[in-house]
Amino acid sequence: MQKRRSLLPLILIPLLAVVLLVGAWIVLNSLPTRQLARFPKFIQTMIIPEPESAVLPAPEQSADADALLAAPTAVIATPDPLPTPEVVLASAEIDATATPTLEPMPTATPIPTPTLEPLPSSTRIENFQHKVQDWNNCGPATLAMALTHFGLNYTQQQTAAQLKPNEEDRNVTPGELAAFVNNNTEYAALARVNGNPDLLRRLLANGFPAIIEIGLDPPGEVAYLEWYGHYLLATGYDDKAEDLWVFDSLIWDTDQLRDQNSPFGRSYSYEELNTYWPQFNNAYVVFYDPARSDELAAILGDDMDERLMWERSLQTARDRLADDPENAFFWFNLGSSLVNLGQYEEAVTAFDKARSIGLPWRMLWYQFGPYEAYYQVGRYVDVVLLANTTLEGRPFFEESYYYRGIAQAAMGDVENARTSLQDAVTFNPLFMRAADALSKLDA
Repeated sequence: MQKRRSLLPLILIPLLAVVLLVGAWIVLNSLPTRQLARFPKFIQTMIIPEPESAVLPAPEQSADADALLAAPTAVIATPDPLPTPEVVLASAEIDATATPTLEPMPTATPIPTPTLEPLPSSTRIENFQHKVQDWNNCGPATLAMALTHFGLNYTQQQTAAQLKPNEEDRNVTPGELAAFVNNNTEYAALARVNGNPDLLRRLLANGFPAIIEIGLDPPGEVAYLEWYGHYLLATGYDDKAEDLWVFDSLIWDTDQLRDQNSPFGRSYSYEELNTYWPQFNNAYVVFYDPARSDELAAILGDDMDERLMWERSLQTARDRLADDPENAFFWFNLGSSLVNLGQYEEAVTAFDKARSIGLPWRMLWYQFGPYEAYYQVGRYVDVVLLANTTLEGRPFFEESYYYRGIAQAAMGDVENARTSLQDAVTFNPLFMRAADALSKLDA
């Protein structure tokens, strides 16, 4: 008589497979995204789905933005002298937390621009040590590279401990980079926008290294990642080759690593500079010895004064839009300048136009002017919508939590406001604006 075949293996094998799959799913979901990023794309998208749209949501309706381009240029301010390190420290402490609520600035008077020497056709600043960034750590790594020029050997982990105490934090602002230098070293740094290639070349020709903030379209096999923000350390230029010389912490392949380990970093073409630097309003951080304050002030000229800098930035955006009126980044820059000049209604119109054209879905990882503008004019629903979009699947932005919280509070949604503000404080305990707003909410 034939023995009966056991059904136990037929039951156990599928059950074991299910247990393994569930266990793998639980483990993958528990991984920080910095570790999950090492897995193939299909696994990453299972755990953190890609956004439904490649752009931020457009506004339901918006005012005519063309009138902003015809607005008269504001009167230019008389620049203040270059701040002493103590003054820089005080202002940097404010910049390091977040963009403050800005009041309209007083009127101003233009001053003459100093005569500067002709630039050499090429130059390179020496004595930098290249560092390859950890995952999502370009700000701390690039800052650590810049400081090696001054003989300061910070690791990127040391700079990150203050700049982004939560490893999942996706962004460090130029103001925060400058604040680290001013608060922790005998050297100084100044964060500015509205730079241009000539100014950058002049800084480098005079021995002032600078970090620039740029847009980045990932190349080749990682193009699916889409647009990011990134930092580069500029250390020289070559007009004949039409190249900037940069140290880049982000390494895509071994060839690039070899180039970066050269004494002068790698080349970054003027064409790339003119394409991607304006996507961040030509933001830069310049580093200097306080003993050379007067030299730096002569180079920066009018842009030493913040009012003047933002007014010039406003005019730059208008000039660019005259040539390229459907460029969403230029409309965003226009809005950012208007926010910092306290012109919130006009800023909202500019941001609406930028959103209508289409901004990358990561845009509010890095710049927060729309939150401020919409909040100031009472469009709290837009603040919450943009914050929710930015935080969805990636809850790594204390600024988004903060603005969502104060918007919810303004709408009377105190319970959710408290949760949002607490999330901001938990994510980054150094973000004092959220802590202050939370304490006022509970007062």
